[in-house]
Amino acid sequence: MSTTSHPAPAAHAPQAPSLGRATLLVAEREITSQVRSKSFLISTAVLLLAILAGIVISAVVGQREPGETPVAVVSSVAGSVDGAPGLDVRDVADRAAAEEAVRSGEVDAAVVPGGEPLGVAVLALDDAPEAVVQALTAAPEVELLDPAPAEGGLRYLITFAFGLVFMTSVIGAGSMIAQNTVTEKQSRIVEILLSAVPARALLAGKILGNSVLALGQTAAIAAVAVLGLVVTGQDDVLTLIGMPMVWFVVFFAIGFVLLAAIFAASASLVSRVEDTGTVLQPAIWLTMVPYFLVVFFNDNELVLRIMSFVPFTAPVGMPVRLFLNEAAWWEPLVALVVLVAATLAVIAVAARIYERSVLRMGGRVAVREALARSADD
Repeated sequence: MSTTSHPAPAAHAPQAPSLGRATLLVAEREITSQVRSKSFLISTAVLLLAILAGIVISAVVGQREPGETPVAVVSSVAGSVDGAPGLDVRDVADRAAAEEAVRSGEVDAAVVPGGEPLGVAVLALDDAPEAVVQALTAAPEVELLDPAPAEGGLRYLITFAFGLVFMTSVIGAGSMIAQNTVTEKQSRIVEILLSAVPARALLAGKILGNSVLALGQTAAIAAVAVLGLVVTGQDDVLTLIGMPMVWFVVFFAIGFVLLAAIFAASASLVSRVEDTGTVLQPAIWLTMVPYFLVVFFNDNELVLRIMSFVPFTAPVGMPVRLFLNEAAWWEPLVALVVLVAATLAVIAVAARIYERSVLRMGGRVAVREALARSADD
């Protein structure tokens, strides 16, 4: 009796994940490792508490009793402010003299003859003088000679906040991307990772995972800021920054990807954590420049306009211009298109550098060398 032997079925090798699936796996790894890190949780909590404390302190300071407000009063309506507390009254002859006193900065406001039914009006330069208005028996008509979207102190505070949040978030997350990249190279873990996923998927996953974390942190900051302003009764400030804050989150999301790609590509050029300082300096400076520009040039319309269209500074420059009502409706759309195009170009270059440097051990790899090594690929 003969028997027929059948060959055993061939074992199927596990199929490598697709580029998209591999990217998501790496991103998930980045997110879970970060959220389990005490340093990340503590730094985020401290940042949110600092923002909330700043809002509360500004509200308390704003509610303090002000000193006497210098105010010019035309003699014919001097009776309307007689005995009013908190005012340093200075008599002037007529409306022209009162307006000159306001424009020169000698007084904060002026009370002049006005139309019916009150018979008086208040002149001010760029903001309605609350102390003068409240001192009058009835709310008068307020005429602004040079209206502004925000007071000087509030203008500086909001522009400073946009720049600071962008700088701290990007440098914090970008440094983490760089540290993880170099640590994986130094410990040779990257060789194991690249045996399972392509280099582009590893880079994309790092950027995607940390972008999700940074965007979530920024959204949390925005939520805490809104909550703090509502609780402290600063609804007028919330009205001013509402739409600019939404645009800031949008620009931040794309601008972070651009800079994160630079951080990752820069870190792939070295094999030791000790060497990261030098290669990361350009990325850190690109992140710090928007902050310093809005701090020192927040009242310079030309500088802010240029900032709003340069990809590295647009995430701060454009929201600041929107807050100051200095941007037309189409400008953020154009700036966003420019930023997206620049981000795609930077990602393409960063991926090329990362692929050709991440497995090279030893000394620092020159950027020109990483981009030129096409014969071996």
